[in-house]
Amino acid sequence: MKIQERTGAGAGAGRSASPAQPPVGDRLPSPPRERKPALAALAVLLILVGALGATMLVLRAGDRVEVVKVTADIQAGESVGNKVTSVMVAADDSINYIEWSQLGALKKLKAKSTIYTNTVVMGQMFAAQEQIPEGKASVGVALKEGQYPAGVKPGDIVAAYRVGSSSSSSSGDSADKDTSSSASGGAIVPDARVNGVADDGDSTVSTGNKSFTLLVDEADAAALASAAAAGEVAIVRVPGN
Repeated sequence: MKIQERTGAGAGAGRSASPAQPPVGDRLPSPPRERKPALAALAVLLILVGALGATMLVLRAGDRVEVVKVTADIQAGESVGNKVTSVMVAADDSINYIEWSQLGALKKLKAKSTIYTNTVVMGQMFAAQEQIPEGKASVGVALKEGQYPAGVKPGDIVAAYRVGSSSSSSSGDSADKDTSSSASGGAIVPDARVNGVADDGDSTVSTGNKSFTLLVDEADAAALASAAAAGEVAIVRVPGN
């Protein structure tokens, strides 16, 4: 009996010596989070700045103006005529756009140089009078049907030749014939640019006669004008168009 009591006492002592375990569902409390008001204020400020920037972009994109754009090439010395359409672009005071409302005034001006298709027109492209490049001259020639190829239009490159009775009426010696042939067979101007084309005669009756304005080297202007006055000029289209 004494042995059993000692054993039981020893067992009880062992159980009391072991540490008590906390219940499974209990956890240690977490420390409170530290609040940072400065970072929160900065985040709000960034959101406001982003919203303001987006609003300004939308407002600026909506600030547009209707301007003139050409629909076909316009050569130097030509007016825009009906070769124009309107297009909307972003308003910009640093660009000298020609607004669509100013089209009537624009048609009275002349292009300073070639303006190509789909170009948005700006004021510095035009002047009140035709601008002739330095070293060039503008010569008008009136030609009959057969003295020019069909379909010649402003911007084409042509060669002007001397033709007419002066080469066929020569009945002198062979030297005179050679001189006349040389004078009539060579190109007066090998590469003239057509700046303008107009029909001659009554608008109700087509005569086939046309007036051409040719831009040529200044050195060739006198010879071309002299031949044109005598009605001894013909033009042909040449490579380069």
